[in-house]
Amino acid sequence: MHDYYLLGRSGLRVSRLALGTMNIGTAGFHAAYGKTEAEAEPIVRRYLEAGGNFIDTADFYTAGESERILGRLIAAAGVRDRLVLTSKFTNSVDPSDPNASGNGRKHMIRAVEASLRRLRTDYLDLYLLHTWDRITPVEEVVRAFDDLVRAGKIRYAGLSDVPAWYAARAQSVAETHLATPMISLQLPYSLLARGIEPEYVPMAQSLGMGLTAWSPIGGGLLSGKYRRAGDGMTGAGRLTGAGGNGRPVGEREWRVIDALEGVAGELGRSMAQVAINWVATRPGVGSVIIGASSPDQVDGNLAALDFDIPAELRDRLDRASAVSAAMPYSMFTPEYQSWVVSPGLGIGDKPAGYAPPVFNGAAQPVG
Repeated sequence: MHDYYLLGRSGLRVSRLALGTMNIGTAGFHAAYGKTEAEAEPIVRRYLEAGGNFIDTADFYTAGESERILGRLIAAAGVRDRLVLTSKFTNSVDPSDPNASGNGRKHMIRAVEASLRRLRTDYLDLYLLHTWDRITPVEEVVRAFDDLVRAGKIRYAGLSDVPAWYAARAQSVAETHLATPMISLQLPYSLLARGIEPEYVPMAQSLGMGLTAWSPIGGGLLSGKYRRAGDGMTGAGRLTGAGGNGRPVGEREWRVIDALEGVAGELGRSMAQVAINWVATRPGVGSVIIGASSPDQVDGNLAALDFDIPAELRDRLDRASAVSAAMPYSMFTPEYQSWVVSPGLGIGDKPAGYAPPVFNGAAQPVG
């Protein structure tokens, strides 16, 4: 791995593929498919040896075990300073305490201090609000993030799984008060989940937030492990095994899976690699969070950026996974705009390289 992108409107360079660690640890909500420290060590080591520098965790993952194990592994490898270490807060760490969850200042500060202890570090490179709590004023969140940066506890701030209007509001408050901006917005994105495209993607591009996409293979459904079987599916994996969520798979999803299988076959690549490549090369995406259950799977996922998807095959994937835009978003498509905005007059956007005339160094109005 040798490609790094600037994350959002910042100077922070991150790997185009980040290592997700939700499956490191064997406690709590994610225990059904968690890895022990001995199993996690070669996975993390393989990612680092390939040049990866972007590691994503959260205080909620495996009840804090993910952070504890990562802290020990990073310290043993002596690589803390070269990593972009990311954690998240929001979820409850003590159901008996009403202030031990949510996005308020009290919980945020307690949460970051606890994460720093578990990760054995004195700062986080990127700290994310994990989920919108529907309660805390966005101004409180922005100011608390700014205070943590000023205190040296975190370097950058970002958001995960929030409404687009909330992310835009947070960024606008930060800009207005010259506070720490949001440089990252973490959201689910895959061929099966394209709901972020009408609102989130242009918002993030406009306001300087780099998208980090989680679940690029649709929770494993695009991995190639599963096949249709009557009204259900077969295959050895998390979705059908113990602890699987047993979620129904609709006709659109099978259509996407069939198209992905065909494209992967023509490219001589795995379905997971093509699915990850498709997400990583979408507009606005700065990094894609990949998981792995073995070192070999790390290698396979990292190879997802070693090839290009030809335009014809990409179009096939796009059409198979397309979702009709709801109003008013359907009004903002190029086809609709060409009919509504001065039809027949040839009025369009500025051509590439356009610059307004200047006079004494000052731009002059046109028309």
